[in-house]
This record gives sequence, C-alpha cells and structure tokens, in this order.
Amino acid sequence: MNLLEPDWPAPEAIVAFSTTRDSGDAARPATLAGLPEPRITQVHGPRVIDAVDISAAVEADAIACAAPGIVCRVVTADCLPVLFCNTAGTEIAAVHAGWRGLAAGILENAVAALTSSPDQLLAWIGPAISQANYEVGAELREVFLAAAPGQEHAVSSCFLPAGEKYLADLVALARLRLSACGVEAIYGGSFCTYAEAGRFHSYRRDGQAAGRIVSGLCIRP
Repeated sequence: MNLLEPDWPAPEAIVAFSTTRDSGDAARPATLAGLPEPRITQVHGPRVIDAVDISAAVEADAIACAAPGIVCRVVTADCLPVLFCNTAGTEIAAVHAGWRGLAAGILENAVAALTSSPDQLLAWIGPAISQANYEVGAELREVFLAAAPGQEHAVSSCFLPAGEKYLADLVALARLRLSACGVEAIYGGSFCTYAEAGRFHSYRRDGQAAGRIVSGLCIRP
C-alpha cells in the first residue's frame, strides 16, 4: 500500500501512518482494518476533542484518545499533520495544524488535552509544505510574532525574506511551540508535499484538484 510509517520510537502499542498518492486515502495498516475512526470537520482552529465524545462530525482540528482500538486521524494537503503519543503507549492525539491553527495554539491545546507530562510525549510531524515552497505575506509573519512574546528572534528565524514576501517554515514554527510547552522528543518534518509531487498531494501546487493525505494513529486493541 506504500503507507508512510512515522520515524519515531513509539511504544509497540502504537500504530501510526500517513497515506501517499500510491496508497490512497482509504488505506490503513492491516492492524487497523475495521476499527472505529471518528471524523471531525477541520476548520483551522484550536479545538481539541476527545475521540470518545464524538457522536457526529464536529468542528475541531485535533482528536485525543486514551482508549485502545480507536483510530485518531486528520487530513492535510500542505498543513502539518502532527501525531502524539506518550512513552507508555496509553495516550494519543492527531492534530491538523495549518498556520492559523499553529498561531491559535492548537499544538499547545493538544499537549494540554493529554494527561501525560510534556516530557513523556513523543511528537511526529508528517508530510507538509516546506519553507522553500511556502511563500507568505508579511502579515502572516506579524501574526506569529504577536502570538509569541519573548520569542521574537526565534520566530523571525522561521521566516526567510523573499522580496516583499517571506518563505515560512511551518515545521520550525511547530518545533518552537512544542519546545516552549515542554515537548522535546520531536521527530519527522522532512517530507515536502509541494516538492514531492509524485508522492504527496499539495493544495498550493494543485489547487482544488488536490487530494488529501490522511495521517492517524491508534492504540492497539
């Protein structure tokens, strides 16, 4: 199926994946076949919801869960998919983090939704648009500067000037925010959805015709 498996030292109880063009967005690891997979309506916001509380599609951009046998998943096409688990393999979360969600605190909210301390969490950043291909206006840079008082220098380093615009590094911004709330075990972030056209969907490259990448994880039942 050519599923992408996260390169992180997750405990054996955790099964995680991202889809590619070759696998298709319905593909899952065999161990997850037939398991419940609650859906959320992603709105680029900061809301995290517990998987067991979802009875119908709700507006949220992250799903957390401490129950085995439930697949937490998000869809992306340039935004960051960020997967979390704890070192004990008893808690997970899947996060959709575009620039709006990042600035609004979606990663911090996901960390807070888990009962494990931040130093007991692992985070994996899946396929997303890279800095070299993500040109943005100065106003987006100002949003992140305003949202991180005291970190202005670090935030500025995530924006490379490109004429009157900037090249934004979403992965670096995510790492900054995760580190600031105590998560240091951060993996992934090396796949570019825009540049790797044969492997990943990209909204910025393909527009409305773009498909979606599904990233998810589960505690083995």
